[in-house]
Amino acid sequence: MNGKNRKDIKPGLEVDIVLKADQRTGKLTTGIVKDILTNSPTHPHGIKVRLTDGQVGRVQEIKIK
Repeated sequence: MNGKNRKDIKPGLEVDIVLKADQRTGKLTTGIVKDILTNSPTHPHGIKVRLTDGQVGRVQEIKIK
């Protein structure tokens, strides 16, 4: 599932995000969502979240268990 819809993302989900510094390379970072930072219901580049380790980036993929 992609990370462009806010309704699909909840704290505690495991996601792949792209950090601001990695946007050019597209390198993904995996983590657990702590906070959702984007207020709008959708975003074309992915919903911005903060992971439990403090890293901030846009969700590219939601891991389904």
